[in-house]
Amino acid sequence: MDPVEMFQRAASRGAELARSVAPSQRSLPTPCSEWDVAALLEHMAGGPGYLLGALGQDPALAAAWPAAEVVSACVTALGEPGALERRCQSPAGFEWSVLEATAGTAMDQLIHSWDLAVATGADPALDPEVAEAVVALFLPQMPEIGRQAGLVGPEVAVPAEASDRLLGAMGRNPVR
Repeated sequence: MDPVEMFQRAASRGAELARSVAPSQRSLPTPCSEWDVAALLEHMAGGPGYLLGALGQDPALAAAWPAAEVVSACVTALGEPGALERRCQSPAGFEWSVLEATAGTAMDQLIHSWDLAVATGADPALDPEVAEAVVALFLPQMPEIGRQAGLVGPEVAVPAEASDRLLGAMGRNPVR
């Protein structure tokens, strides 16, 4: 799957979930033990801002997140000639292409959409095509890089055949 499509689908789902958060839910705990819903939302808003900044756009455009227009602005900027070949710094501290950053941001939005859904009682189902693409691109190496950078929790063992192995690799317990 094209990383721009991965991002668009994962970020759109995340923004949709974020728009449904009630003020009374902002203090709820999330599967990210260090974040409540409000902190998780702040982190998720940073994904589009990160990509816009990597593309030389004004990251302040992301301030309107979770408005659908923010995801659209990112997708438009990613479609500009040469945009995906640009280089940028990853959150884990290494250099990568904007194409790789787009896929990484899609993974982040996908995982944190699950976190948000679990915290607020929404449907936590992952987009199976996006999840499959993320697994193909990032397992097993990326979660370990994230752990070394202090960004990902310990892996949770799940059955090998579980469709939730991405969540387990990213430190979530999808088997409840």
